[in-house]
Amino acid sequence: MIGRITGILLEKNPPQILVDVGGVGYEIDVPMSTFYNLPASGEKVTLVTHLVVREDAHLLFGFLTNEERTLFRQLLKISGIGARMALAVLSGLSVSELAQAVALQETGRLVKIPGIGKKTAERLLLELKGKLPVGGNAAIKVGAGGTAAPDAASDILNALLALGYSDREAVAAARGLPADIGVSDGIRQALRLLGKA
Repeated sequence: MIGRITGILLEKNPPQILVDVGGVGYEIDVPMSTFYNLPASGEKVTLVTHLVVREDAHLLFGFLTNEERTLFRQLLKISGIGARMALAVLSGLSVSELAQAVALQETGRLVKIPGIGKKTAERLLLELKGKLPVGGNAAIKVGAGGTAAPDAASDILNALLALGYSDREAVAAARGLPADIGVSDGIRQALRLLGKA
C-alpha cells in the first residue's frame, strides 16, 4: 500500500497530476480541493495517498490533508459510491462543508455535485450521519443574520450532542440562537428551546 508520496510535481492536468519520485513518475488523481492548493510545477509536493487495486488498473489518489483522505475512505465504504464519485464529492465540497451538510441533512448541497442525484444524496447523508466531525473546521452556521463565532457554535453543538440530543435536535436548537451569543448562554438558551419542544 502506498500511503504517502513526496516528490517533484511535474504536470498538472486536472484531476490528474504527475509526481516524480526518485526518477519514477506517479500519476495521481486528486480532488479539486487539493488541486487548487498544489505548488507550482517543478516544486516539491507531499501527498497522503490511497491506492485502489482493480482487475484492470491500479489507481492512486492523492490528498493534501489526512482529513480529505479519511473522508474519501469513508465515502468508499458506502454502497454504490466508487472512487470517481468520492473524488467528485470532495471536489464539490470541502470536508467542513460536507460535515455541515450531513449535520443539517441538506440534500440540496449534494445534488449540485455532477453525478449525484437525490437518492444518492439521501443515502450519503444517512450513511455519513454521526461519522463526521461537527466541531473544529466544520463549525455549523447558526443565527438568522450571520454566524455565531465558529468556536462558540461548535462548542454549543458538541455540548448538546454530549447531553444525548440527536444531531437534528441539536442543530435545530442552535439555529434558533442569536449570532453573537457566548457558549454558556448559548447552551442555556438551547436547553430552554429543547425543553419546549
